[in-house]
Amino acid sequence: MSEVPTSPPLAMSNPLLTGEPKRFSVKSDLAHWGVLYGASGLFALICAVFLISIVVSSIPAWRHSGLSIIYGRVWSQGSNSFGALPIIAGTLATTAIALFFAIPIGIGAALAIVHVLPDRLRIVLSSLVELLAAVPSVVYGLWGLLVLAPWFENTVEPGLARITGSKFPFQAPPEGVSLLLAGCVLFIMILPMIVALSRDAISVVPHEQFEGALSVGATKWQVVRKVVLPGARTGVVGAVTLATARALGETVAVAMVIGLNPLFPSSLFSTASTLASTIALQFQDATPLQVAALGALALILMAMTAIVNWFGRRLISASAFRAGVV
Repeated sequence: MSEVPTSPPLAMSNPLLTGEPKRFSVKSDLAHWGVLYGASGLFALICAVFLISIVVSSIPAWRHSGLSIIYGRVWSQGSNSFGALPIIAGTLATTAIALFFAIPIGIGAALAIVHVLPDRLRIVLSSLVELLAAVPSVVYGLWGLLVLAPWFENTVEPGLARITGSKFPFQAPPEGVSLLLAGCVLFIMILPMIVALSRDAISVVPHEQFEGALSVGATKWQVVRKVVLPGARTGVVGAVTLATARALGETVAVAMVIGLNPLFPSSLFSTASTLASTIALQFQDATPLQVAALGALALILMAMTAIVNWFGRRLISASAFRAGVV
């Protein structure tokens, strides 16, 4: 009696499961991998050309001023003095103010949309968040200049000065346009991004985990703190990272409300300047050396953004490692 031939198991016949090297079995496979490799190579080439062009364009400024571009305290195009430390400080200060308000409010709003609000209100607020995220930055800047600046000058800044007795960080005379106003406008701009991305991350945490924690006697706050937020940590960190990068690089809205003063800010009421706004507003009619100095500012801004992205990735990796250990 002859034996019936049997087919090999799936794991033995599938090169993806057995670890065998990939083979292009048909022409369509070859075309598929060619497109993928070509797209990734083109992307890497574009990034390399962009970075190299910025570096090359900034070389005359580095030769003229050296590392004093980073730590110098005087920025004056008229005298070809290019010290960007006050501008870097203004960039970091406005971003810090925006994140100080946006992170707790944004994550709290995302938690409320997913786990607290009724369905009808949840849909309305989700649509509103997406609408605000799509508003152009110039609209936020115009609103800040026409509506918020007079209110800050006449009400908010005098009130803060009275609370602290006109001491640090509210010791300067109220001017309306200021470092504080720019930070608040940035806060309103990045808030929808944090809410939308955090909401998406929180909504994918399995509802069974939420219900299971409640069934064993945990309060809603304990469930949010020990189940929901740890499960959505990667998405929330990504949302904050993207919001930080946008705050660092925002140009038009900040330029309209910060005062464009390239001096080291001594108070939150002081006028200041940021890297992106300086690049945008001083590029026109600039000499070749001044253009190179602005290229150096662009390089500094790219480095700051890269550090933020690296730090965000480190936080995500650390979170994933702790989750795997537990």
